[in-house]
Amino acid sequence: MPKTTAFHPRLEPLNETKIWKNWSGYLVAPQFKYSLTNEYYAIRSSVSLLDTSPLFKYRISGTDSVRLLERIMSRDIKRCKMGGAQYTVWSDEKGFVIQDGVVLRTNEFEFFLTAGEPTLRYFRSIAKQMKLDDVAVEDVSEKYGILALQGPHAHNVICQLTQGATDLKYFEVVESNIGETDVIISRTGYTGDLGYEIWIPSGDALSVWDALMAAGEGYNIAPIGTTALKMARVEAGLLLLGVDFETSRFAWVDAQRETAIELGWSWMFRNLEKDSRDFIGRSAIEAEIENKTSRWKTVGLEVDWHSYEAVHLEAGILPPKNDLYRETTMSIYRRTETPWDYAGYATSFLFSSLLRKPIAIAKLPLDLTTAGTEVDLEVSVIRKPVNVLAKVSSMPFFNPERKTAPMGGGK
Repeated sequence: MPKTTAFHPRLEPLNETKIWKNWSGYLVAPQFKYSLTNEYYAIRSSVSLLDTSPLFKYRISGTDSVRLLERIMSRDIKRCKMGGAQYTVWSDEKGFVIQDGVVLRTNEFEFFLTAGEPTLRYFRSIAKQMKLDDVAVEDVSEKYGILALQGPHAHNVICQLTQGATDLKYFEVVESNIGETDVIISRTGYTGDLGYEIWIPSGDALSVWDALMAAGEGYNIAPIGTTALKMARVEAGLLLLGVDFETSRFAWVDAQRETAIELGWSWMFRNLEKDSRDFIGRSAIEAEIENKTSRWKTVGLEVDWHSYEAVHLEAGILPPKNDLYRETTMSIYRRTETPWDYAGYATSFLFSSLLRKPIAIAKLPLDLTTAGTEVDLEVSVIRKPVNVLAKVSSMPFFNPERKTAPMGGGK
């Protein structure tokens, strides 16, 4: 039987659709209202509250915790200062990504990590191989609930409950309190907007939920489901495990696996020559960079509206726009004299009502990844494959200044 998160007693009566889905064994609502647009604009225009408790959560502590994370993580954990957070990946020996996640560093030898798939046994196995004396990897998934407070008024809400978040810069973390509850607050999120993620002891989940909802009442705070979150993350150019890439652990062949470079995360390896760590996959990543052996690159696509509209009108129907979000493979072709000249594929597709155009996340060979390059994207019109014009774009598609702007005393 699916489990329920600590916030479920508040969420269940708010779910107007009465639809629930499984997320890592927990019941979650894909949407609370019948209109996804309503929930989406809570993120972009006011403030939203999302329960992300089904994420796997780990505490890594002890004097050898840094050594362990230096070995596992592809990014240098030493660059994550105390009170900082880091988006990172961990890869296998061939350089293929196992998972991505966010690490919070609460003190010198204590880290909290979120992950989309279980990773406890893997982390412990590496610690055992390294024969580390003082490191503990603890699964705290059920000890904490997490709420994502996201949107342009997120700070206006949280500052009513704690001053701890006011000075937080982007990707910083603080241990604070809301009411009588000790919490961990990070200025992070999966929406590409101003936002905070709050780790809350499960026993105090409802009191903190109530406090946030009361503080946000004047800002039209709204609970949102996972679909609105996914719509926002496409605009933010944020990849989703299981949709935009697969973990190398469960892939059968290398064609199903991808490296961090191929996923568009080459920025994680800037100044790699100054990094002396022997992290897992380093040799493969260095060789890929030096020899330029990436097979493809993950890029954004902006679909030409006139082309998209025309193929639907020719079929006698209006082009779909409202609440249009798809997680599916869509073939991409070169614009040559050769018909259906296959080049790559899109993984996520969204009609962005904010940007007023269809956008997608795609995989393309390196010669087609320059911004502005034209390709054909295959869409289905009354179950018939039809090509529409699209142009390669850098990501994110939407990147508001407020996401990283200082709040209060921040500089």
